[in-house]
Amino acid sequence: MSRRAYLEVGFVARAHGLKGEVGVRTFDPASDTLLEVKRVLVRPRSGPERVLVLESVRPTPKELLVLFEGFARREESEALVGAAVLAFREDLEAPAEGQFFQGDLVGLTARSEQGEELGRVEELWSSGEVPNLVIRGGPRGELLVPFADEFVPEVDLERGLVVVRPPEYAE
Repeated sequence: MSRRAYLEVGFVARAHGLKGEVGVRTFDPASDTLLEVKRVLVRPRSGPERVLVLESVRPTPKELLVLFEGFARREESEALVGAAVLAFREDLEAPAEGQFFQGDLVGLTARSEQGEELGRVEELWSSGEVPNLVIRGGPRGELLVPFADEFVPEVDLERGLVVVRPPEYAE
């Protein structure tokens, strides 16, 4: 599986204030990516994607307030609401051995340790200590699997595969 040139890190949730800032919600609330990069690719719901330079980034409890170069009015920033925000992989430090960018997990085929195909990782939810892989399209329906060694013993990005032990829930 080839690695994408960009990693989706979040989305523009809202316009903020009158001077062109936007609120960006990252998929990983602990991520410092937007505090470290100087540019991002913004992919709006409609219209062309474009590279934008980050002029300033301010953390708040719920989101990051971002001002893009060339945006000075609320009306300009409102056009970005709903847009995906992607970081250039080349601008990011490679993850340590055994660690992964969350965006690289999306799209992987999920299999059980016995080889049963369980679906594809469609998204990640950050709702606790560790993110949860959201696996859809398999015979068991939607699965939520904590991204921890106990539940995910193997990730093979080259083969596009993640091996999981889905938690057993009491009915």
